[in-house]
Amino acid sequence: MADPTRPTREDAESAVRTLLRWAGEDPAREGLLDTPKRVAKAYQDWFSGYALDPDDYLARTFEEVCGYDELIVLRDIEFESHCEHHMAPIIGKAHVGYLPDGKVVGISKLARVVDAYSRRFQVQEKMTSQIADCIQRVLQPRGVGVVIEGAHECMTTRGVHKRGVSMITSKMLGSFREDARTRAEFLQFIDVGPGR
Repeated sequence: MADPTRPTREDAESAVRTLLRWAGEDPAREGLLDTPKRVAKAYQDWFSGYALDPDDYLARTFEEVCGYDELIVLRDIEFESHCEHHMAPIIGKAHVGYLPDGKVVGISKLARVVDAYSRRFQVQEKMTSQIADCIQRVLQPRGVGVVIEGAHECMTTRGVHKRGVSMITSKMLGSFREDARTRAEFLQFIDVGPGR
């Protein structure tokens, strides 16, 4: 059922025209005539994560893994998100690992969880926690580790204008938090940092 308080697409396009006028432009100018439609369509793509339930991606698991109980790591999952403070892009990579407890999930599902949370307005710290908490909640593994590297355009294109800066956040749960060897093995697998 549609939310009656949610603005329509026409409302969104009107808001874009208002922003164009506020910036000093003429929305009726030839080059800008279709911009409101394009921006609304882009927003549907960029923020499609609001229509997704990340838990659903992890619902189907596999138990026939011949007793495999070692680290599973999917690294370099590229993502695009947007800062909830300035609506500017955050571009980066997520690294996800878990220690299974009798069941595993298809690896593409881990990437889909990252996409579902990244396609929302975010702060990187929250996104890191959301991904780790989702995997822990649904798969109930012995441990989860999530590390995210992100470049924040709200810092590079405005404000302090610092390019080449990336932010790294992590969330470790279960054995990743409690066992230094598990945590070290995960961090070695993902090899975060320059010179990689």
